[in-house]
Amino acid sequence: MTLPRDARPRRHHSPHPDYRPLPDYRLYLVTDPSMTAEHGLVRTVLEAVDGGVTLVQLRDTEVDDDEFVRIGRTLHTALAGRVPLIVNDRVHLVAAIGAEGAHVGQGDLPIDQARALLGPDRLLGLSVQTTRHLEVARALGEDLIDYVGIGPVWDTATKPDAAEAGGPERTTAIAAASPWPSVAIGGISLDRVPRVRATGVDGISVVSAICGRPSPRDAAAALLAAWSS
Repeated sequence: MTLPRDARPRRHHSPHPDYRPLPDYRLYLVTDPSMTAEHGLVRTVLEAVDGGVTLVQLRDTEVDDDEFVRIGRTLHTALAGRVPLIVNDRVHLVAAIGAEGAHVGQGDLPIDQARALLGPDRLLGLSVQTTRHLEVARALGEDLIDYVGIGPVWDTATKPDAAEAGGPERTTAIAAASPWPSVAIGGISLDRVPRVRATGVDGISVVSAICGRPSPRDAAAALLAAWSS
């Protein structure tokens, strides 16, 4: 779902360009192929969207590009525009999938090159772990990206190669320094949602808190309720 520009408060300093959609970042689902195997990827994601997920990132590091495009197209068709679909890392496949954007990490394609591949109208997110990462991104151009993912907040088993966890304190510092909307990721469980919201981020990004649950719909609804309370 893409919100009207007056539907939610925005940071007064956000450089988000007016020609790109403004997503609702409150509950950002990142998929995991092993965790969605029981219900299937599409069913898991659609149930999660029914429960309140506002943004979906397709992440699968095991399949080749052709299979990734097939999976992405199937998921994008099933979503039918209900929420934006973001592609993890494989920026060169966004157009083939028809996705609304991409997300890159510090070791992936640089954001200026990613933006050149995406064009001006698609969304681009960047993972950051320090305020220095923000400074480097700003130097390249504030309008290149649309949001940052801050984390991991806590240790997470869903991404073994993740950076060292920074805790809520570091998340607070990065969110305060960011000119872009921010989402926190890493070890976020239902009981930790209030602590994460207190850091000043615009939303939470989760994997196992939804993908690994018996009912993705119920899990998403509980997370969104905890964020909104």
